[in-house]
Amino acid sequence: MKLSRLISACTLGAVAALSAQVWAEGDPAAGKLKTQMCEGCHGIPDYRTAYPDVYSVPKLGSQSPGYIVKALQDYKSGARKHPSMRGIAANLSDKDMADVAAYYTGGVAAK
Repeated sequence: MKLSRLISACTLGAVAALSAQVWAEGDPAAGKLKTQMCEGCHGIPDYRTAYPDVYSVPKLGSQSPGYIVKALQDYKSGARKHPSMRGIAANLSDKDMADVAAYYTGGVAAK
């Protein structure tokens, strides 16, 4: 198995484990109150942004809670590069991230 595939498999396993933990810890109602900055891009169907490059903005409701938390943590740490997302994630606590993830994956998907 190639090293990149092994790392990807390990990462997916870690995300799945974190996903179950986040689901239990995140509060969808609290998360809804924390999504004002998210909705400007992620709340518009088929939205494309032009900063820093043109691309389609991903739908958050189709992601797992663990994936959303991990992505936000990576934006906050700088491991993922996107100026707007880094600025937003920089102000989120771990609890905020769990709540937002719970809202997008449970609060929105369940409605």
